[in-house]
Amino acid sequence: MNLKKRIFVLYTGGTIGMSGSSQGLKPDTALAGKALAPFENRFDFHWHICDPLIDSSAVTPANWQSWLQLAAEKIPQYDGLLVLHGTDTMAYTANLFALALQGLSKPVVFTGSQWPYDTENSDAPLNLATAVAAFELDLHETVIAFNGKLFPAVGSSKTSTESAAGFGNPHFGALAEWSPRQGWHNVRIRPSEKTAQALQVRPLDTQAKVVCATLIPGFAAQAFSDGLSRSGADAVVLQSYGHGNAPSDTRFIEAVEAFTRQGGLLLNISQVPQGNAAAVYAQGSALRRAGVVNGGKANLETAAVLLTLAVSGGWQAERLRRELAGLGLVEQP
Repeated sequence: MNLKKRIFVLYTGGTIGMSGSSQGLKPDTALAGKALAPFENRFDFHWHICDPLIDSSAVTPANWQSWLQLAAEKIPQYDGLLVLHGTDTMAYTANLFALALQGLSKPVVFTGSQWPYDTENSDAPLNLATAVAAFELDLHETVIAFNGKLFPAVGSSKTSTESAAGFGNPHFGALAEWSPRQGWHNVRIRPSEKTAQALQVRPLDTQAKVVCATLIPGFAAQAFSDGLSRSGADAVVLQSYGHGNAPSDTRFIEAVEAFTRQGGLLLNISQVPQGNAAAVYAQGSALRRAGVVNGGKANLETAAVLLTLAVSGGWQAERLRRELAGLGLVEQP
């Protein structure tokens, strides 16, 4: 009797499987023959290798749409989904899976590495071991497994290109930690709020026009004001200061108000890694009156994906606020 868990593996590319070439590191399919071999006594892995494999800096919404469709097809047939992905945009794609896959009742685990699998002292074996061990936990969500830690996708970001500790989640922290010697420890898996509804995928418009603007002292606010109406954007992530504060000069506020009045969504998040864009300071009140939505604890990756889904689904500002509250990013209205 075969009691092994069946895991579907989506290999998109990334550093974890790269090999050297005359132009530098490039994606390679050879990883599929060896990366998960140490765990085959406990799991049956069924691979899907994307053709072509891509560097994650080249990921597009069209890739996202294709991967979501494949995930929706395969998740009901397997005990979990493992996604091998490049680190540059892993947090974006993980957020997409977390927010687009509704009614998820199985684990979806993302991992990759800072150095290729075959490199001496690579972090890939630990990351793979952590990811595979995650299928032993009672997970009903999308997570990132990296450097012996398991992070909820929502709120996670790439935090380093220099060390093995490449990811973090400033607001929600790690769900659990794993090591070959201790196994799982410091586990704080959150109770699932999922209902018994069937797995559904939210629509994704590959042509959704979502952009990001970051405020810095000086000319940035004027450039934002002058360009907002001409940007063609459907939605904007605004990385403002501290608790969501921004200049209150007339040109800036009028540009924001004109954009939101015409149906544009503007999600205001803090540029501080552990920031909270909330109605705390009077300095941000003019921006709020101009129709922006405060993103609370949303980080850039979560905010960008949420706006992409908002544009795709035709959400209004109030629906966006409810989604933020449901994710625990802002207080319930």
